[in-house]
Amino acid sequence: MVITISREYGAGGHSIGKSVAKELGIEFYDRDIIKAAVKESGLDLPEVERVEEELTRTGIFLRMISPAAYVDEQHTVHAIEQRVIVELALKESCVILGRCADDILEKANIPCLNVFLYASDIHRAARVGELIGSKNPTEIQKKMQKTDAARRTFYEQFTGKHWGDSRNYTLSLDTGFLGYDTCIQLICEAARKADAFQI
Repeated sequence: MVITISREYGAGGHSIGKSVAKELGIEFYDRDIIKAAVKESGLDLPEVERVEEELTRTGIFLRMISPAAYVDEQHTVHAIEQRVIVELALKESCVILGRCADDILEKANIPCLNVFLYASDIHRAARVGELIGSKNPTEIQKKMQKTDAARRTFYEQFTGKHWGDSRNYTLSLDTGFLGYDTCIQLICEAARKADAFQI
C-alpha cells in the first residue's frame, strides 16, 4: 500500500506521515526524493529545493526575466522526481509526503491512498511558531501564507488540479480538530482496509 500525504504548512504532515509509516511498518519518504533529484540533476540541494517548492512572487518574476530557462529547470527537476516517486511506489509499500505524488501515481495507474491534512490558522500558527522559533504573529502568518502559496502554485502548475480540493484525495482530515493521534489511526485504518480490498 502506498500512501501520499499533501498538507497545509503547520498541519503536522511530516509528523503524522512518519508516525503512520512507523505504525504500518513501511518506509517514509520526504527529503529522500529531493536528494535523489539532486543526484540526477547535477544541481545542488538548495537549488533543487528552490525550484521544487519556492514558486512565489520571486518565481513569477524570474519566469518573466528568463521564462524558457526557468520553466526548463522546473520541468527537469519535476520529471526526475516523477521517476523517483514511481520507482519507490513500485518497489515497496511506503508513505510519500508532498511532491504531487498523488497525481503522479494516479497517472502511472498505481493504486494509493491520498490524504490531505489541514487545520485552522490558529492551530497551524501554534505549530509554525515552534517550527520557525518565533512568537511574532505577523512573522508566523507570513511564513504560513508564503509556504502554502508555494505548495499551491507548484501543485497546480504540474497537476492542473486545485490543491486542497477534497475530490483529489481519499481522505481530507482537520488535524487541529481531530488531533494527530486520531488522524494517524484513521489513515492507518483506511490503508489497511484499502490494502485488503486492493484498490
